[in-house]
Amino acid sequence: MFGKSVNLIKVFGFQIKVDISWLIIAFLVTWSLAVGFFPFFLEDLSPGTYWILGVLGALGLFFSVLFHEFWHSWVARRFGVPIRGITLFIFGGVAEMEEDPEKPKDEFLIAIAGPFASLFLAFVFHAFYRVSQALNWSEEIIVLFMYLGLINFIVALFNLIPAFPMDGGRVLRAILWHWKDDQRWATRIAASLGGVFGLVLIGLGILQILTGNIIGGVWYFIIGMFIRFIAQNAYRQIVIKNTLSGARVRTLMNSPVYVPPDITLSQMVEDYVYHHHYKMFPVVDKDNLEGCITTRQVGEVERSQWSGTMVRDVMEPPSRDNTIHPDTDIMRALNRMNSLGKSRMMVVEDGRLAGMISLKDIMGYMAARMEVEGDRSFSD
Repeated sequence: MFGKSVNLIKVFGFQIKVDISWLIIAFLVTWSLAVGFFPFFLEDLSPGTYWILGVLGALGLFFSVLFHEFWHSWVARRFGVPIRGITLFIFGGVAEMEEDPEKPKDEFLIAIAGPFASLFLAFVFHAFYRVSQALNWSEEIIVLFMYLGLINFIVALFNLIPAFPMDGGRVLRAILWHWKDDQRWATRIAASLGGVFGLVLIGLGILQILTGNIIGGVWYFIIGMFIRFIAQNAYRQIVIKNTLSGARVRTLMNSPVYVPPDITLSQMVEDYVYHHHYKMFPVVDKDNLEGCITTRQVGEVERSQWSGTMVRDVMEPPSRDNTIHPDTDIMRALNRMNSLGKSRMMVVEDGRLAGMISLKDIMGYMAARMEVEGDRSFSD
């Protein structure tokens, strides 16, 4: 979903990140506040003052989105759902859950936490707005509090729309899931509504463009496309989850092809990479797993130095980022590999290399099972 992101801070164990695309929305929000919102409510101020208010308003929105996503993350962690962090990106923010909640009640509470947090902030900022009016504070502060109260109320209402992937769509999925005890059916309904909502936004965008509001129209159009994509992908994810249900890494892993640590990179490339065509190889010395080496790591070494560089000098040690236990659920393994950007992982049990698992193995198994069972869900 994201491109390059920058780590900011950790809050209660949650890594806060900002995707580069967030700079676009930060600028647009600041600009729209500085040239539109604040000049409408506050007349005869200097351009510099309007831009300062615009920056403060954008920072307030930044905090509000983080607060919203923090409570999603906090509730998810309470229910045992692993959270990789919170990322702000062009369409707002997202709590990066490594897997879906296992129960409809958990999903409901995780989903509703964000809108409730935004409503709470809306109430707090509205209270500040009323207090600042009563105490005759400067008009700039009064209008700033008014904006922050209003924007949090809008964020809460928008997220409560019952269309996946909005929080309201997740709430709807949780209710339908609890009613029918069928997560797949519930996801299909919520995702279909998300697709319809996306089309509505696309239509509004086109209408806005035709009536002259090009920037607003393009923005509606892009958000609509994004919502449709996420909604369709959500249903695909549930189909994959059901297809892989019950399978373990142990059942799909292959016998490992490993390299010794004391050969040169030239030997490794000639004898292993060109022969087996793998992008990653375990490094084993006398049955002891020393680590792994990838073709990317080899490529980072100047070719003229390959003959004098040993595998041991380039390899990385075993870690959670390149190993997985054989009894891990395949869906969880797939999520980990996708989140880490890995196409192959070493299967390790009791510190010893048991095999290798790859995305190709998982996709092949899934395709074969869907073909045998006659599942045509992706074309629905």
